[in-house]
Amino acid sequence: MSNNDIQAAARRVLEEVFPADDEAALAELISEEFVNHEAPPGTPPGLGSVTYFMHLLAKAFTDQAWTIHKVVADGDTVAIHCTHSGRHTGDYFGIKPSGRTFAYKQMHMIRFKDDKSVEHWAARDDATLMRQLTSDLNSPRPAKL
Repeated sequence: MSNNDIQAAARRVLEEVFPADDEAALAELISEEFVNHEAPPGTPPGLGSVTYFMHLLAKAFTDQAWTIHKVVADGDTVAIHCTHSGRHTGDYFGIKPSGRTFAYKQMHMIRFKDDKSVEHWAARDDATLMRQLTSDLNSPRPAKL
């Protein structure tokens, strides 16, 4: 795959496949041998890892979008800087639906082999997401420093 091809495939997963919760399209882009280096213990292996998280996010959040800010490819690997946003309308790791909107930054590195994604690393601002889902909006905010 060319750099343009892997950039397009990585973008497609975030911009089209995850928001649509499309398992068939995901299988076209993710290898059965996929390794998610960020998955917690007990997460299904391979393609099942990505499918699990795609469904989990779809059940917890509506109006999901991944806004891509920058995509860089080098050899068989692509890096994506993006913002994940949506509305919290379902259970998320025990957090009851709040109806709140959220937006938080993410970075993903994805390695490709034989036209499919085979490895994934990520850095997400999960602390910001959790604050947005759980903070009491009526509480006084700390003064800015």
